[in-house]
Amino acid sequence: MSELYLMVTITNRNLTKRFATFYQEMGVDISTITVGRGTAASEILDYFGLEGTEKCVLFHVVTKEKWKLLKQGLQRKMQIDVPGIGIAFVIPLSSIGGKKALNYLTSGQDFIKGEESTLKDTKYELLVVIANQGYTELVMDAARAVHAAGGTVIHAKGTGTDKAEKFLGVTLVPEKEMIFIVVRKEQKNDIMRAIMDNAGLESKARSIVFSLPVTDTAGMRLMEEIESEEA
Repeated sequence: MSELYLMVTITNRNLTKRFATFYQEMGVDISTITVGRGTAASEILDYFGLEGTEKCVLFHVVTKEKWKLLKQGLQRKMQIDVPGIGIAFVIPLSSIGGKKALNYLTSGQDFIKGEESTLKDTKYELLVVIANQGYTELVMDAARAVHAAGGTVIHAKGTGTDKAEKFLGVTLVPEKEMIFIVVRKEQKNDIMRAIMDNAGLESKARSIVFSLPVTDTAGMRLMEEIESEEA
């Protein structure tokens, strides 16, 4: 699909509510929020006016047009360019698993589905699965059944879950787990379908899955060698 992005915002943890409120006011209130810790040296923190290393990471799905408006608001209202406020960036989405999930994640945004990602030469894709907390193994069992390797889990909290019943036909709980799985591009559709069928919205996991293009990798050689031998 075209013109659809994953927007990532990283800010100090004490500014989480301020950013979440800003995005809701801008009509983007479906998000997943997790926490992290910065690794910059103290002199770098001092230089940029950062008071601490505890971070909040917010994930939203936005259209190209919405990102343009948000960027203006981030610069003017949130003053994101001022040292110590944070950063925001976007990554093009390849696909979203299912029309219901697409409508939910783009809630309130004008979006017309086009072609898949314009990054046609990518060898791998990153699958991002957002599931109810406690159902990681259900997701991974479904993915492994179609030859996915391991995943990485991040605990998070969802917002905008009150809109889930309208767009998804089910209720969602705020407590989430985000599972990141790197897969070969030709495996992507099979793995996404397996997750949707076995750990999707009709299951207790209530999973939503989407994919991002990966332009290059390191550390995947063993997987490539195994796949080459199997072929």
